[in-house]
Order: sequence, then structure tokens, then C-alpha cells
Amino acid sequence: MKAEAVGAIPATAEAGPRSNTLAVVGSLLALYLIWGSTYLAIRFALAGFSPFLMAGLRFVLAGVPMYAFLRLRGAPNPTRTQWGGAALAGSLLLVGGNGGVVFAEQWVASGLAALGVATMPLWAALFAGLWGQWPSRREWIGIGLGLVGVALLNLNSDLRGNSWGAIFLLGAPICWALGSVWSRRLPLPPGAMSSAAEMVVGGVVLLGIAALTGERLPATLPGIRPLGALIYLAVFGSIIAFSAYGYLLRHVRPTVATSYAYANPVVAVALGAALAGEPITPLTLAAMAVILAAVALVTLKPADAKTAA
Repeated sequence: MKAEAVGAIPATAEAGPRSNTLAVVGSLLALYLIWGSTYLAIRFALAGFSPFLMAGLRFVLAGVPMYAFLRLRGAPNPTRTQWGGAALAGSLLLVGGNGGVVFAEQWVASGLAALGVATMPLWAALFAGLWGQWPSRREWIGIGLGLVGVALLNLNSDLRGNSWGAIFLLGAPICWALGSVWSRRLPLPPGAMSSAAEMVVGGVVLLGIAALTGERLPATLPGIRPLGALIYLAVFGSIIAFSAYGYLLRHVRPTVATSYAYANPVVAVALGAALAGEPITPLTLAAMAVILAAVALVTLKPADAKTAA
């Protein structure tokens, strides 16, 4: 499987020598640190908001201003067909993927949630086979190793303590992987408008789920930390990080751009332990090592392999 299949934003150009080194390094750091920190930010935001309401507000607060800004800059309004594609991709990526993580974090530590999501490239490799890109022998080994890591996570007390947390945590990367692979074949708006449309639709769907499940805005204003975490998720986790991701896909090899998948868990576990007192058990460390090794096998090409287009 080509590694670019795991990205939510299609690559539009190959890597070239004119890429700005500082911009590339800055974008990579943004993905590693921001997306790695969003798991802890979700936990903080959940202290003041219910899960689907919080996730919906996050993407509406990010998607609507981004859509308006792009329209003011002259970007065309997506067609009805493109809105349909954005609705399907956004539902898989943001509702099933991110929404599942948010729901699971009611019971699961942020570091453990990041480890579960790190299996996403493994599922993406399998879904790519549905479109004729079956994994190679190396990738099959990585997939099998990743399933061992998932099994180790399932032995963790956080997962054994709540079956719903386990189900949503294991299902979230499957939805994200399917949405990532499928989005490359859907009629989406060009450029950044694709991300804006997906966030608008995904946010609205999440707010609809919140209404159907009885979630309501808190009667009193949440504390500074939940509100700050929500704003951080909308501005940094959604607008800035997605922009950095799109820049990387246009200027570096896709395998470099998608390396966040195995960098984020390290950041998430470290921040969870340092700022939220989340325990790091030997089983968690073992699962981290196994999953990161598996994802590296799937996403990183051998040194003598040709660069992916």
C-alpha cells in the first residue's frame, strides 16, 4: 500500500528540492506536538462538556470560519456532489474516527487512546486492498504485529474496565482508516476547502448525535480549562494542524507527512503522565513498542525502495 492512502488530504505535488526546510520542520513539529497533545486536550474538555457535543462544537468552530475565510479568498463553493463526498468522508473521519476517540476517553487514559489510534495505518493497509492495493509481505507482518499490540492494549485495566470504551477505541481508527482511503476516490472540493467542508458537515452530524442522545450545553459556564481545551482543539488541533498536514503532503514524501501516526502516542503518553498523572504501566509500554514497530513496518519503505509519488 502506498503510504499516501492514509492521509485525509490528497497529495497534490511531489516532493521537490525547492521545499522550504524550515517550513517542513515546523509543520512536522506542529503535527507531532499538536496532534499528540489533542488527546490530553480532549480529556480536559470532557470535564466541562459531554463527548459528542464537545466534538461537534470543535469542528463547527473550526470549519465554519475556515470555510468563510476560503470563500472570501475566492475559493469556489463546493458543488452538491462535492458536499456529498465531504459528508461521507467527514462522517467517517470526524464522527466515527474522532467522535469515537472522544467517547472512549470518558473512561480511557489519553495516552492509551493515542496508542489505540496508532493502529490506523494498519487498517488503512487492509482497506487499500479493497481497491486492489493489497499489502505486501512486509506490510502483512506489520498488520499481524499491530494486532498483537491491540491485544496487549485490551489486557490493560482501562480497557477491561469498560467494554464501551474498548469498542469505541478500537472502532475509531477503523473508521478513520476507511475514511482516509476512501476520501482519495470521493468527489471532494479542491485544496483546503475539502478539510473545511468535512469539518462543517462532521461537526453538524456530531451536534445532531449530541441532540439525539440528550446531550445539552452545561447549565453553568465550564471552567477555564475545559473552555481553553475546546478552543485549543478547534484552532490548533483542527485549523492549524490540518493546514500543516496539507503543506507536508504537497512538499515532502507522504511517508514523512503521515509519520504523525507513530509519533503522537509518545507525545500523548508523556503529556498524560506529566500533566494529568496518568500511569504508565509496563503493559502500556509493551503495547506502545509493538504498535509503533508495526506501524513503522507498514508506513516506512526500505531504504532502496523508490519514493512514493
